[in-house]
Amino acid sequence: MDILTLGIESSCDETSVSVVKNGRIILSNVISSQIESHKEFGGVVPELASRMHVQNVIQVIDNALITAGCKLEDIDQIGVTFGPGLIGALLVGVSAAKSLAYKLKVPLCPVHHLEGHISANFLQDPELEPPFVCLVASGGHSHIVECIDYGKFKILGQTRDDAAGEAFDKISRAIGLGYPGGPAIDKAAKNGDPDKIVFPQVHFDGSLDFSFSGVKTAVLNYINNTKEICVPDVCASFQKALVSILTENLMKANRATGHNKIVLAGGVAANSALRTSVSVMAEKEGAKVYMPAPVLCTDNGAMIACAAYYALKQGRVADLELNAMANISLETI
Repeated sequence: MDILTLGIESSCDETSVSVVKNGRIILSNVISSQIESHKEFGGVVPELASRMHVQNVIQVIDNALITAGCKLEDIDQIGVTFGPGLIGALLVGVSAAKSLAYKLKVPLCPVHHLEGHISANFLQDPELEPPFVCLVASGGHSHIVECIDYGKFKILGQTRDDAAGEAFDKISRAIGLGYPGGPAIDKAAKNGDPDKIVFPQVHFDGSLDFSFSGVKTAVLNYINNTKEICVPDVCASFQKALVSILTENLMKANRATGHNKIVLAGGVAANSALRTSVSVMAEKEGAKVYMPAPVLCTDNGAMIACAAYYALKQGRVADLELNAMANISLETI
């Protein structure tokens, strides 16, 4: 019997709802983005994000059901991001999910946001199965995760300061490219020389942790102390440094685990230089690479529905006391 999962994502500035069949087949994936509303502030304003989620969530749910060609009564389970993220934004999605689960009398499955990003690859590549090593890189997170099984994770490395996406945003604002920074820098870098400026790369002995504050500060100092800068060269050189750090640690993790399956996830996984770098290095080492389509790299309800489907199979359900959590480790789920 087919299982229809409705997934709700509202951890930051996208209100997204999706209907997924049997955990892997996307019937709808409606995303209401707030980028234009936050652009003038140079980043996400939490209070504004929360209010926009309240305004949008019901309409997005309705649109997801219509697009999927099903009725609310056809839904077999509800999945929702309960953390980590902006607490006000999370509460909107969690409240909507609890209301639907109560009305329909169906299981409510809480999903960790990073678990959702990792699960986007199951939607992209139906043959992908754990175990594998995954780089989850976004505006708020930079983790290397060993996916041992569905819903079972081990964190092998993480950032000690800025997330990769956060570094992209800060440099983009400083150089005048605006928000969001990742796509803007990726586009500008295509016309630049990545070897023009050598920015520092930080690696820790015996650790797969990241640090991006040093390269970010180096770029800012270069911008402030150089009379005439070539924006494409700065973007390309910065991007090369950041991508090199991510790729090197990811390949170390793959060699350490021996899985030879490498997965990318999160908004930064849409970066063209990162996708190329990881693909080239993986081919040299004989590893298989999986990466989602760009629309599945950003926050979306489909990845939450997919993760919820496997959570239910493991008996991971919540009651109506479920609450949002701004910070929670992926390993605790």
